[in-house]
Amino acid sequence: MGSDQGRSGHPVRQHARVLTASLVGTAVEFYDFYIYATAAALVIGPLFFPVQSPAAQTLLSFMTFGLAFFARPVGALAFGHFGDRIGRKSTLVASLLLMGASTFLIAFLPTYAMAGPIAPALLCVLRFGQGFGLGGEWGGAALLAVENAPKGWEARFGSAPQLGAPLGFFFANGLFLLLGLGLSDADFASWGWRVPFLASAVLVGLGLWIRLRIGETPAFSAAMEAAPPAAVPVRRLLRDHPGAVAAGTAGVVACFAIFYLSTTFALSFATTTLGYAKQEFLAIQLGANTFLALGILVAGWWADKTSPRTVLAAGAALAALIGLVFGSGLASGSVPLVFATLASALFVMGLAYGPLGSWLPTLYAVPVRYTGISLAFNLGGIIGGALAPFAAAWLAGQGGAPLVGLVLTAAGLVTLAGVFLARGQASAASR
Repeated sequence: MGSDQGRSGHPVRQHARVLTASLVGTAVEFYDFYIYATAAALVIGPLFFPVQSPAAQTLLSFMTFGLAFFARPVGALAFGHFGDRIGRKSTLVASLLLMGASTFLIAFLPTYAMAGPIAPALLCVLRFGQGFGLGGEWGGAALLAVENAPKGWEARFGSAPQLGAPLGFFFANGLFLLLGLGLSDADFASWGWRVPFLASAVLVGLGLWIRLRIGETPAFSAAMEAAPPAAVPVRRLLRDHPGAVAAGTAGVVACFAIFYLSTTFALSFATTTLGYAKQEFLAIQLGANTFLALGILVAGWWADKTSPRTVLAAGAALAALIGLVFGSGLASGSVPLVFATLASALFVMGLAYGPLGSWLPTLYAVPVRYTGISLAFNLGGIIGGALAPFAAAWLAGQGGAPLVGLVLTAAGLVTLAGVFLARGQASAASR
């Protein structure tokens, strides 16, 4: 595999470089996506769309946010194709480069006042490029960890990419918080929002440096020795594993819905409709983010002691339940209750997100595994990540905050259905 293999000691120390390479890419992914999500909630609408109602600008801003989710399955097919044919490492390097370049260039975009309709058009192009690169990121990162994991450690290794989510969120949220404290609203809207996009180059450079220093996974190498790769992996995937694609897609909906309702939608709703100061609510979210990391750690340990399927089902059921009180808690007007609502939701997200790295690979045979988990993860992202904030914003406009949580309830039930649909898929994948 590389220099990490064969060293004695604790499994985490043995594979520290691989786990770091897996984690840092997902940290960049969530940093990139969340800085755009935060900018979409705070400034993208007024800066990139002509003057109209604030509600319309918010919806248009969330539509550009959602565009990248629709690009992700396209990227999943493209990067999955090469990941299953030429290897995990080189494909992960390419996806990180594309993702990072698209994010970095957003910092230099003209606004609508500067360039007219060209501005939102260029924004959409870069958002598509960002989503296309992201389409191949998580699947490869998860396989890098799981396919190097020693027996009995699959779920804990598989949770390493997921730990990149709270890490990326911490850097993105913290940077926006510092900018908000140090800049006036006018300066932030004028140029301050561009700084996090420029800063993404640092994380991308670190990720590339680490990934160029690792080797190929043992499982992929063994599969290539046993048989030549499929000419068109997605064709074989859809022929041999159609049920697994459907189950995997449903299985990831809840984690995306919880994250983007607790972050993007909550920030927009709190700073507009509810009247919270931007810095105050960013600080609340920053504290609640620690519970996401805790949930992921608990999920990895629990899944190795039981099974990823058990933990994912528990997370999905809890997501459905917490949706019943999410909207009311968010709109309670009490900062401690708002914090408790977001912290509880993000902890439950950790339970639904943490097992995915070890659960999804069991549904697909090694020669189509990169394509399979990437496609399922990103199709589920469209439902849970792109549509959920938009649906929540619409429901809030129709019936107020209490209805918002119904999106989480629906997402939890969809994921629970995916877990049960996946029964038997793991045995089929091993054949």
